[in-house]
Amino acid sequence: MRFFLFLFVSAFLLFLGCKPPQKKPNTPITQGVKGVISKISGNQMPRIGAPPSVPQPFLTTVFFYEPTDINRTHQWTPGPLFTNIYTKLIMTTNTDSTGAYIAKLPEGTYSVFVQVNQQFFANSFDIRNNINLVTVEKGKMTELNMVVNNTASN
Repeated sequence: MRFFLFLFVSAFLLFLGCKPPQKKPNTPITQGVKGVISKISGNQMPRIGAPPSVPQPFLTTVFFYEPTDINRTHQWTPGPLFTNIYTKLIMTTNTDSTGAYIAKLPEGTYSVFVQVNQQFFANSFDIRNNINLVTVEKGKMTELNMVVNNTASN
């Protein structure tokens, strides 16, 4: 009798353990930053009879840091590529095959960088040398599209 009771309880527990997990409903992100990251490279000078270059989707990681000025970074050479960021990383997100990304963020201001090889890319500065700032407002999505152009020439 005990053997059958043991077998029944074991089978019951095994059945409960195999129950598929309950999925949480996907809730849309209603506050944060969204956009598209694209890349352009090569000669960008207009040419007679040649169509203009079209930016291509860029598969990469997007980094959101506390507001960062130029003095809180490290660069090997002047330009849009940074080797180190010395402010707090808030979050990262990846782009999809179309270069699109979305990040759920609390209200605030952030510096946004894009990974290019092993470096961070940003080519926008304000009057105080803050790098690529974006502001998130309560209940709103802020759009920030970026074109990675560090290999473009004119």
